[in-house]
Amino acid sequence: MPDPRIVSSAPQDDDRQFEAALRPSRLDDFSGQTRVKEVLKIAIEAARKRGEAMDHVLLYGPPGLGKTTLANIISQELGVGFQQTSGPVLQKKLDLVGIISNVQFREVFFVDEIHRLMPDVEEMIYSALEDFRMDILIGTGPGARTVAMEIKRFTAIGATTRLGLISAPLRGRFGLVLRLNPYEVSELTRIVLRSAGLLSLTIDRAGAEEIARRSRGTPRISNRLLRRVRDYAQVRASGEVDLDIARAALDMLEVDRFGLDEIDQKIMLTLLEKYSGGPVGLNTIAASIDEQPDTIEEVYEPYLIQLGFIDRTPRGRRATDAAFEYFKVDPRRRGGLQNALF
Repeated sequence: MPDPRIVSSAPQDDDRQFEAALRPSRLDDFSGQTRVKEVLKIAIEAARKRGEAMDHVLLYGPPGLGKTTLANIISQELGVGFQQTSGPVLQKKLDLVGIISNVQFREVFFVDEIHRLMPDVEEMIYSALEDFRMDILIGTGPGARTVAMEIKRFTAIGATTRLGLISAPLRGRFGLVLRLNPYEVSELTRIVLRSAGLLSLTIDRAGAEEIARRSRGTPRISNRLLRRVRDYAQVRASGEVDLDIARAALDMLEVDRFGLDEIDQKIMLTLLEKYSGGPVGLNTIAASIDEQPDTIEEVYEPYLIQLGFIDRTPRGRRATDAAFEYFKVDPRRRGGLQNALF
């Protein structure tokens, strides 16, 4: 099976600095997500012309697609400061008050994993996002009173991999709700070539495409695989990367040619072997592999659909002929369990 340190979309501590050095700082340098970039360009330019804070932005999609990078880019394009926190960090109302009270006019306030906000903190952030004030309770008992604290107008950017866990009232406070989708191989190839240039690594287009093809549609994984291939090329070859070197390095690391990890393969083999290719319901698949339905639907399934291995039908998920062929499962088993629970 592929090494989870390589194909997982969660960044490792020793890779954070490496990834940060490769992140673009301008929208023009950000590859892929064409529609998202166009929407942001208009919103940023309008805010700059008016001299106002930009509308709040909610970015959602599978991990590793560039939500944090886009938040940084927005602050750079607006020419304002950037403050970052995450949902799990904001455990108490005072945590939120302490951070937002220091946010300056038009600054970007980025909240990663915003779906993990505590309920009382989430309720407090409503007024901060909509009315730019926070109601603070002072004292206890009969003498307690509420004081409204005015805050400067700012731009909040939330990022989440699980949009379904964000309440409708919180979601409604964001003027722009944008989904980031897995990248095409051509887009990832451009990212690999750009990153190689920043690393002063010589790589041909075929080698870059091979890395891109095994990156699960995720730039974060592309850059991490590029780092591994660079090491291999410097130790086992001349230091330059072509198609043969890229393949040899990735095969040695047991990276599937589509970048499928253990959970991807469990999902597909369960669908193909246990349920004869479907159709079968998402909850049934989730119970079979002991994984959360939301995680399958929002993290793993988009890439499998992009590869053409799964179709969503009114009756459930169904494996395609391409999936039977790739996983070497006899397609004559198809249709054996048509009445699986949905």
